[in-house]
Amino acid sequence: MTQPDLPTVYRLAPAVTARFVGLYLVGLALLVFAGTLLVAVAGGSMDIVVALVGLGLVGLVVLGWWLRAKAYVVKAGADGYRVRLVRGAGVTAARWTQVEDAVTVTAHGIPCVVLRLKDGGTTTIPVSVLAVDKEEFVRQLQQHLQRGQRLKPFRGPGDSHAGGAA
Repeated sequence: MTQPDLPTVYRLAPAVTARFVGLYLVGLALLVFAGTLLVAVAGGSMDIVVALVGLGLVGLVVLGWWLRAKAYVVKAGADGYRVRLVRGAGVTAARWTQVEDAVTVTAHGIPCVVLRLKDGGTTTIPVSVLAVDKEEFVRQLQQHLQRGQRLKPFRGPGDSHAGGAA
């Protein structure tokens, strides 16, 4: 359970992080190849290629740190949410009071949570890119939505706290 005033941050799943790192490594390899070719044709020093590889490795460390410590997909706070790093998410930030409802759907074979806004906009969050259990994400998102809209949690008929005069 999260504290109501602290935002909950949902980071990238390890498989998605690996894709980002892999894409970076392919780009670095192409850059080193082009640099090596350019140095060979121009008759320059191989120290330039070594420096290029060194800078690329520093970039890899920085990217890995950023993906692990700073990058997030969803940040859900007391007032609203923000979605990053998701192409085609729709509305990327809104206040909880703007949310009409939240539904789970499967879009293109990918399980998603769709936040439908009162103005007709939507935010689509593919839960497979999150480093959290799908059901846990939905439960926590519902809690944020209830708190953000200042709704009291539902208490069923069997709940001993549900009785009393209205």
